[in-house]
Amino acid sequence: MEADSFEVLKETVPFNLLGDDILLELAGNIEVKSYAKGSHVLKQGKLGPPVLFIIARGMAEVFLTDDRNQETSISFRHAHDFFGITSVLTHKPYPASVRAVEDLRCLLLPGEKLEALMISNPPFSGHFTSLLSERIRLLYKEVITQQSYEARTATESPLLRKRVGEIMTRSPITCHYSAPVADVALIMKNQRVSSVIVVDDKDYPIGLVGESDLVHKVLTRSSWQTKNLTAGMVMEEKLIKLQVGAFYNQALLAVIKYQVKHMVIMDEEKLVGILTLRDLVNTRSTGSLWVTDKIETAKDLDHLAQIGQEVDDLLNALVAERASVPELFEIITEMHDRLTCRIIELCEQEMVQKGHGAPPVEYCWINMGSAGRKEQTLRTDQDNAIIYADGGHDHGDYFHVLASRVVEELIRAGFAPCKGDVMASNPRWCHSLSGWKNVIDRWVGRDELDSVRMLTIFLDLRCVYGSRTLSRELWNFIFEGLQEPLGLTHYLTEDEIFKRVPLSLLGGFVTEKKGPHKNEINLKYVCRHIINCFRVFAVKHKITETSTLGRIARIVQKEILTREDGDVMKEAFETLMMLEIRGNISKIKQGLEADNYVNPYRLNKTEQLLLKGAFAAILHLQKITGEHFTDHARRALASGV
Repeated sequence: MEADSFEVLKETVPFNLLGDDILLELAGNIEVKSYAKGSHVLKQGKLGPPVLFIIARGMAEVFLTDDRNQETSISFRHAHDFFGITSVLTHKPYPASVRAVEDLRCLLLPGEKLEALMISNPPFSGHFTSLLSERIRLLYKEVITQQSYEARTATESPLLRKRVGEIMTRSPITCHYSAPVADVALIMKNQRVSSVIVVDDKDYPIGLVGESDLVHKVLTRSSWQTKNLTAGMVMEEKLIKLQVGAFYNQALLAVIKYQVKHMVIMDEEKLVGILTLRDLVNTRSTGSLWVTDKIETAKDLDHLAQIGQEVDDLLNALVAERASVPELFEIITEMHDRLTCRIIELCEQEMVQKGHGAPPVEYCWINMGSAGRKEQTLRTDQDNAIIYADGGHDHGDYFHVLASRVVEELIRAGFAPCKGDVMASNPRWCHSLSGWKNVIDRWVGRDELDSVRMLTIFLDLRCVYGSRTLSRELWNFIFEGLQEPLGLTHYLTEDEIFKRVPLSLLGGFVTEKKGPHKNEINLKYVCRHIINCFRVFAVKHKITETSTLGRIARIVQKEILTREDGDVMKEAFETLMMLEIRGNISKIKQGLEADNYVNPYRLNKTEQLLLKGAFAAILHLQKITGEHFTDHARRALASGV
């Protein structure tokens, strides 16, 4: 029997990565158990034995049972497959049932032995982490791609998944850079187009001449000045190029980010088409894409206050188009940043008109919280501050007036005031660069009761408007201040790892027991576990990236965490955020407040399984974070460092 177990292990991935001596030892101490055809090996929601089931012979079916007792088959496992890994790694009940389809014979590997092997053999461990990541990823994709939140036909393709090659204009009109502008104007008239792509001697696009170029660069000159003008002399050189295989959302982001109305479509190095803003608008059958132009051209604050709702409408459309979480973050953040910047610009003009003058020194408007992390979708509470340059005397009075006006206008545009008054209009959040350094020193020294909380908020700072040099200088100061032997990172970590994930010992959801949110879970609070842990990693390793997904990518890139662990955390975070966003939008449509709460029992079985997988990933992340920081700090204390 020992020989049979050895052969099974030797042919089972990833046990085949282990040496024969290790496999022989396992085979000599492993339990072998048989299950009759049709019998249950594990039952959904029950805490099974803490063992990994490795199939030696036969076949098993993994399936889910819904509230109506209907079964959905998930997968089949054959010889040299295994099951039970989720329960072993998380010490939670099994999320699905397993039944013997044929007479089944399994090796039962104790969980503590598996964990010991994972600790001592990184490649072996990586396989299981990768497997967990892949299962979460598949479930996540299933929820995003199979669910629709507007009425659709079964065959309709989500717009954001369309390629630009499907909606571009082929055979674009071109001209050589040496062509006289009179010829270019004639081409536009005859072809009935508003722009012509300018190409070089090899037909490679180098610019674009539009109607506005002819008006502003040609017609405003005297006739003798225009006589020798060529396309190359009046063309717009800022040309956005997209590959023909790019997706709609990439074109959408280019329009928003670069404020362009034409994009050149390439197939490798060959020009194949042109995509205009009008093409995008017509494809969407909505005017939402014009909102960025409205923001940029808004002449007064009253007009901007009305535009905020259009950004929310775009968010609804993007969710309906099944945009992914990173796509939502990137597009909506760009819109919110542009809205904020235009409000600040108009408030600066107002300061001049009212006799306060222009800003006396350079300054930087920073966002914190979800806006600082580029994770704001619905416009939530404001978290912002001002850093201004040190001068001959303090200019706090000027910036306090400016900040108060900006905060007022942000409120009018739909950004709610912060309940904790973490806003630039509060003198506590408006300082000179040296003033901020003094504040951070006090926080690092824990001289104030809320030092840890204040630092946690501030460590998501991102420059939105003004001098980025000031924000970079402050980041450098923060990194120097937090690299003491024990470091505040230790305290930030301990503040996080003792917070519980809403999962019971038996693997059930822990929800509110009473009140307006009875049977619900606040997903915003759950997401904070991932946000907090990766913030600490970022500060420790001097990473200025503020977005959680960006921090995960940088930390994996620096090989601080394995790629497998990074993938698990990325999918868990996206899962939680998508469920939170969808839930909030659904409540708004019902006339309710967007409160980040979700009732897990109203989710379908796949979504519930996905949610539990995300919770299990957080438990794993808390363990990793504790090992990286608190254990290190305790060892340092013990050694007297």
